[in-house]
Amino acid sequence: MGRRLFKELDRSYGFDEVAIVPGEVTINPEMTSTKMNLGKHSFDAPMMASAMDGAVSPRFAVLMHEMGGLGVLNAEGLYTRYEDPYSVLEEITSMPQAEVTQYLQRVYSEPIKEYLVGTRVEEIKKSGAVCAVSFTPQNTKRMSPMAVEAGADLVFVQSTVTTARHMSRSYKGLIFSELINSLNVPVIVGNCVTYNVAMELMETGIEGILVGVGPGAACTTREVTGVGVPQVTATLECAAAREDYFHRTGRYVTVITDGGIRTGGDVCKSLASGADGVMLGTPFAQAEESPGRGFNWGMANANPDLPRGTRIKVGTVGSLKQIMYGPTSVTNGTQNLVGALRVAMGMCGAYTVRDFHKAEMVVAPAIKTEGKFFQHAD
Repeated sequence: MGRRLFKELDRSYGFDEVAIVPGEVTINPEMTSTKMNLGKHSFDAPMMASAMDGAVSPRFAVLMHEMGGLGVLNAEGLYTRYEDPYSVLEEITSMPQAEVTQYLQRVYSEPIKEYLVGTRVEEIKKSGAVCAVSFTPQNTKRMSPMAVEAGADLVFVQSTVTTARHMSRSYKGLIFSELINSLNVPVIVGNCVTYNVAMELMETGIEGILVGVGPGAACTTREVTGVGVPQVTATLECAAAREDYFHRTGRYVTVITDGGIRTGGDVCKSLASGADGVMLGTPFAQAEESPGRGFNWGMANANPDLPRGTRIKVGTVGSLKQIMYGPTSVTNGTQNLVGALRVAMGMCGAYTVRDFHKAEMVVAPAIKTEGKFFQHAD
């Protein structure tokens, strides 16, 4: 009898295992367009700052808008629990590592003050910025109307794993089609990693989908639960669902690779895999203007029963403008992310992000080490 396995495993790929193949025609980088659309909103840079308290404050969301991107505010975080969240942030960033998780659990146990949801939205909107807020599924139905009434332009619904069909004894599952009809603003949902779930979510009428379970630098979901799919494969699956859904309905849903992105190369591989944009946490937490002061922590870090995140020291590497557009003197790809994307698009002859989706990719497990003996000699 031949060898038989209880489960057959598919091979999945992360950023370090693939490469983008240059095109047969090349163009100058300045001829490329990196625009990303979410509903009626258009962004020059296809980059979002994650709804993490160490990465996005109302002030940082405004700055992201000025840079052509989008900052998503965690509307269930410190900014809606405390009138003065910045003193709490100072405590978090000065706390010894051995004590910080317990401290986070304590400060995040402070109830959300619903009036602060509108207050924070108004802080962002008074500058003229596009305002995006993030809620967990269990609080979205109750709290998102407050945000929209105050002027929020986009609502993100985020949990570690989101599906269109959720079973619960404690609360009625969120019906996205009903939510979309009631809010009348674009709704972006995440996170997911498979074709079937992405397709079901798109069928509900959402405008965007977030791809990624557990790849973030501050996230420990994969260590704690063992659940996740490497980001290149996850993006390819969700982008395939997007294409099939678009060809069948004529409605285009924006795909956003969320998490695990460290360099311009990772940004480029995300978009070549079919993403329309990326969501970054830690790279933006490294900006001089970020609220985390060189630290970042996972959104599920403060869970009272099973923390699935950790505070990490990421340091401060430069201004947000340097990280997104340069100029930079670092050679590791962590700054001038938009410039790196334009160069890659030019190498592939891609005028637009949709053109870049057509770029060929190959499995290349030695892509970062081939010929780099002296770079790794230390």
